[in-house]
Amino acid sequence: MGKIIAIANQKGGVGKTTTTINLGASLASAGQKVLIIDADPQANATSGYGIDPKSMTSSIYECLVDNYPLQGSQVKTCVEGLDLIGSRIDLAGAELELINKSDRERVLQHLLEPIAKDYDYILIDCSPSLGLITVNALTAAQSVIIPVQAEYFALEGISKLLNTIRIIKSRLNPSLEIEGFLLTMYDARLRLANQIYEELKGHFGAMVFDTVIPRNIRLSEAPSHGLPALLYDPESRGATSHVMLAKEIISKNKPK
Repeated sequence: MGKIIAIANQKGGVGKTTTTINLGASLASAGQKVLIIDADPQANATSGYGIDPKSMTSSIYECLVDNYPLQGSQVKTCVEGLDLIGSRIDLAGAELELINKSDRERVLQHLLEPIAKDYDYILIDCSPSLGLITVNALTAAQSVIIPVQAEYFALEGISKLLNTIRIIKSRLNPSLEIEGFLLTMYDARLRLANQIYEELKGHFGAMVFDTVIPRNIRLSEAPSHGLPALLYDPESRGATSHVMLAKEIISKNKPK
């Protein structure tokens, strides 16, 4: 049974999609079978792998709204062992269309049940909102990675997300855990970045990943080439930090 991890933070611009794209590639390069689900109407995880949304026969929208099975909706990516279920802009309308569905918070969970066994890791890239699609992702997931930007307002809004996670745990998904807080866009030269890391560690202790993701130009450039950093520039700090993150997650999830 694959480990289903949502990557979520309702604050935009914290590196959710960058994390999803590059962690997925790093897990696959470590021999894991990986599925990425792009649950964001902006479809950046889809375009970040060089996939044109118009070329897909079906997307996560059709799966959620029209009950298309996930099996057969995957597309192969440029990374061996990594599949993607893409997104399109029409996903923005799915929130309204899901409202009238019975068991509407569990649509994605039910869709995932038949295919979860085919993958070691399933990563869900969530949109920067706490709407019904993100609730679906958190209800379907076993854990959540929370990217936190190394900047002044970083810790603002985390309490709102943690409150949402608490509500989902109590009402919909008792087994939901925090996989870890991931510090992104980190610049070791800045005192503020180090202060934020210390503050995160002080608040959340072992729940903060040891790996931090640095600010890195190659990491920013890679999606415009439709590649993860690992294929665009494998020696870059952006690529190597995600390889370290993948190792940390694999090690943490090894059967005891």
